[in-house]
Amino acid sequence: MHPQEETIVTILSTSDVHGHLYPTDYRGPGDKPLGMAKLSTLIQQERREDPALLLLDNGDLLQGTPFMYHYAKYDRSGTHPAAQALNALRYDAAVFGNHEFNYGLELLGHAVADSDCPWLSANILRAADGEPAFGQPYRIFTIPEGIRIAVLGATTSYIPNWEEPAHVEGLAFEDAAASIRRWVAQIRETERPDAVVVAYHGGFERDPATGEPTEPLTGENQGYEICSRIPGIDVLLTGHQHRLLAGEMNGVAIAQPGSAGQALAKVQLAFERGEDGRWTLRRKTARLLQVDESVAADEELLAMFAADERKTQEWLDQPIGTAEGELSIADPFAARQADHAFTEFVNRVQMEVTGAEISCAAIFTNEARGFDGQITMRDVVSNYIYPNTLKVIRLSGRDIKEALEKNAGYFVLDERTGGLAVSPAYLEPKPQHFNYDMWEGIEYELNIAMPEGQRVAKLLYGGIPMDLEAAFDVAMNSYRAGGGGNFDMLKDKPVVRDIPTDMTEILADYILARKTIVATCDHNWKVVY
Repeated sequence: MHPQEETIVTILSTSDVHGHLYPTDYRGPGDKPLGMAKLSTLIQQERREDPALLLLDNGDLLQGTPFMYHYAKYDRSGTHPAAQALNALRYDAAVFGNHEFNYGLELLGHAVADSDCPWLSANILRAADGEPAFGQPYRIFTIPEGIRIAVLGATTSYIPNWEEPAHVEGLAFEDAAASIRRWVAQIRETERPDAVVVAYHGGFERDPATGEPTEPLTGENQGYEICSRIPGIDVLLTGHQHRLLAGEMNGVAIAQPGSAGQALAKVQLAFERGEDGRWTLRRKTARLLQVDESVAADEELLAMFAADERKTQEWLDQPIGTAEGELSIADPFAARQADHAFTEFVNRVQMEVTGAEISCAAIFTNEARGFDGQITMRDVVSNYIYPNTLKVIRLSGRDIKEALEKNAGYFVLDERTGGLAVSPAYLEPKPQHFNYDMWEGIEYELNIAMPEGQRVAKLLYGGIPMDLEAAFDVAMNSYRAGGGGNFDMLKDKPVVRDIPTDMTEILADYILARKTIVATCDHNWKVVY
């Protein structure tokens, strides 16, 4: 007979590291409170307390920094850096994020094969036979005391709405909640684990506390549904939204550790062994360990990638051209209210490269600063941070007007000041400035004083009102062309031209060929209120 005893199982999770191995944002010098090398320090501290802990990565590890871009586009030799990091820190499992597919299946397969730990996915299937595309959906981990933890991996099924078709060729993406429901039931019945952990690269579609929808219920994020409707789950590790969350919902411990290595999720499960020798889960806690100024980077991990980091930094600082005139962005919010030379530049490049008569583009973040004087690769990748390619799709005038109405939803009137403000929907649960486009090749005016859906106050093409029934070829990035950002009016439209070259490469090549970029601004649009 066993006397009653308690054992604590610790589970650590990273998510949405986005290639940040070093504590830098690559926009300039300075040690930042982020990155895998700093998380490594926290992980080592936790391992000293519990050598048997489980360490999981919840997706979006392979993409997001110039370091990873440089490796994907110019190197690809040796062990994939993401796999090197997983191996060095002794991860027990990894899950696929949507950005894992950005550089194609060959590079993704390279990273998976180089990893010592399994990559788990229950709902990414081979289209041909419906079998798991990447090995196993789950793994059972047994800690020294004999406690058996099942870890099931799943990924937002919305990937085909964003990704280049060639990058997901031969794959099918099953609804994540449906897949999780089926697999959890099977695991409970056949494996009889002491706890079930779901590592889901997706977030919450509703406020976990109130149940109120926080976004259109498209199926991109299903965390609330998973917690509230699927029995048998003890822990739900989430990601994708870059939120800092930790707590409990409907008896399920939940956590989401932000992005870029800013935090580590820590879940602890307290088990009690009964007289029959069986373990029973009695308590669960979830919290975040955030990287602050006191956390030093792991020097061994930094040394592991020092040569590649040096090559990346040298590449970033190569001058490729000169900006003449005002192409810098002093105030991103102001630059989204009226035509600006930098967004006009991006749109002009898209139009020139594709031959399209109309184009739309975004200022992706509030950290984007445009070009000022000498232009380097660092300037290009700092402003254009996503590995989008370029498409031309055929739209009706009505589609264009609907897209502009969607863009107008970016703004609200501040009741306190009477001025313009960014809609909370574009700030929570994470900033989505990348979902506001500015257009070239048409003339338009958005009046935010009008009700949503009636804000396009002017829409001209060629100096006359746009024919809503006519067809127009429009250049835009691949994310938007797939309807990304809930631009349903752009989804499944005829693709007139597809340029499968990364936009940063297109912009860099354009600047290299011309040497001097002259600022132009035709003031073809503005926002009023």
